[in-house]
Amino acid sequence: MKNIVLIGFMGTGKTAIGRRLALRLNRKFIDTDLEIENITGKTVAQIFARHGMIRFRSEESLLVQKLARQEGMVISTGGGMVLNPENVRLLKENGILIGLEASPEVIFKRIRNKKSRPLLMKGGNMMEQIEGLLKERGGAYDVAEYAVDTGAFPLEESVEKIIQYLKEKQYL
Repeated sequence: MKNIVLIGFMGTGKTAIGRRLALRLNRKFIDTDLEIENITGKTVAQIFARHGMIRFRSEESLLVQKLARQEGMVISTGGGMVLNPENVRLLKENGILIGLEASPEVIFKRIRNKKSRPLLMKGGNMMEQIEGLLKERGGAYDVAEYAVDTGAFPLEESVEKIIQYLKEKQYL
């Protein structure tokens, strides 16, 4: 049974939708950021602050190698996970990549009060930073075989759209 792997920019609902999807499908749920925090004993923000982005990305890659050998899970990835083509290759080996999307405005509303977003902790205009990162990552999330605009649908409807797609493709 293939993994269902949720990819997308921060604030698109990967964790919330992933938890609900796992519950509905009776599968184990893994949030890669939380898993890295459990493994390292440090928050994502602490890893970025103390060791930098390269260290965090290497932790992600190590975790992907481990997760790619397992099956039947719902995996919520960090927003930058797909920036490494090797991560994408490994996740696709035993997984169905589902992209979650939202407009910069929706993302901003969802994350504006969160202090745990290292890539947005540089100060300055958060909306401009979100738009800049989205532009920088243009096309990175196109590796998904199906995508849902989570800004256009409530959580339950987004989950239902994913389940419907998985049934149509006979993954379930």
